[in-house]
Amino acid sequence: MNNTQNPFALSDDLIYLNHAAVSPWPLGTAETVKRFAEENARLGASNYLQWMDTERQLRDNLAWLINAPSADDIAIQKSTSEALSAIAHGLEWQAGQNVVFLKQEFPSNRVVWQSLERYGVTARMIDPGPGQEPEAALLAACDKNTRLISVSSVQYASGLRMDLLRIGEYANKNNVLFCVDAIQSLGALAFDVAEVGADFVVADGHKWMLGPEGVALLYTDKRIREQLTLHQFGWHMLETAGDFDALATDPASSGRRFECGSPNMLGIHALNSSLSLIREIGLERISADILRNTDLLVQLISDHPRLELISSADPERRSGIVTFKVRGGDQEKIYRELMQRQVICAARGGGIRFSPHFYTGQRKLIDALQILDRVITNKTD
Repeated sequence: MNNTQNPFALSDDLIYLNHAAVSPWPLGTAETVKRFAEENARLGASNYLQWMDTERQLRDNLAWLINAPSADDIAIQKSTSEALSAIAHGLEWQAGQNVVFLKQEFPSNRVVWQSLERYGVTARMIDPGPGQEPEAALLAACDKNTRLISVSSVQYASGLRMDLLRIGEYANKNNVLFCVDAIQSLGALAFDVAEVGADFVVADGHKWMLGPEGVALLYTDKRIREQLTLHQFGWHMLETAGDFDALATDPASSGRRFECGSPNMLGIHALNSSLSLIREIGLERISADILRNTDLLVQLISDHPRLELISSADPERRSGIVTFKVRGGDQEKIYRELMQRQVICAARGGGIRFSPHFYTGQRKLIDALQILDRVITNKTD
């Protein structure tokens, strides 16, 4: 069992506010990886059947995380980009159809749809006007030729929490497919795939899920799964996987049909450990703690005369991300100085992005703002 009392071993001199980029592993996850490596060094794959049990546990944990009907709906991928590519190039497109997404999306959720233009598909990249809700802009761009809407649950640069229910309701009523990139919310905020009405959900595990890079979730609705043309083939994606003498080539009916080759067992063990911790603590508590940290950051930034909030001030739109800029300041230079002073953050959206997790103490947030104040007023420690 993971140690929920002190689950992290971050260096005391760090103020780690970069979970929207790459999260540190919980202590239990690091210990899991060490045990796995030591076992492999001593015993090789003697316990492979147990490793497969861990793989099944990970599918169960991922299904729990999005409230999927079944673990069979889950495919384990290498990245969000790989999962999106399986969707985009698995669907059968007709020339003249279009896919709608926001200009503000992370590149992975733009370039994959733009790659469809070779098939005569229009990639409608929407830039909402001043004061226009992004959901309204997306839906206004849809027409009878719209095949799919793709959106992030939380926008990576601004931290804007999208109204997925509104988009999903429109999509389902209008026979439009709905794809959600949930990498900036899974592990931080509650997500219910049935409530949202998403046909596809994708997310890598190295951000709010507190896992390693290289292990990602692909959810496909059972009604649509077999409509996706496969472009990668191998033993693991077969219905008869494990029966190496079988000559049948039928793909698995489950999400495993998108997993062509041998699984990343090291990454699977790590992500499963991290998700087990999240499940043990509970998403309700985790979300409450994250949003409490967000509320404090918004207050501190709004009260500072030199800082301008880029993220939404609307509590309903908040996530774990708070982005701001320094009025009259060189944002890139200030970001670099914060990093040098061990405030680990990111330069995004024309400003500086802070993204604390549930375990980030509020004292750390106050300290980060005090360091920022010294940076912008050119004070030395």
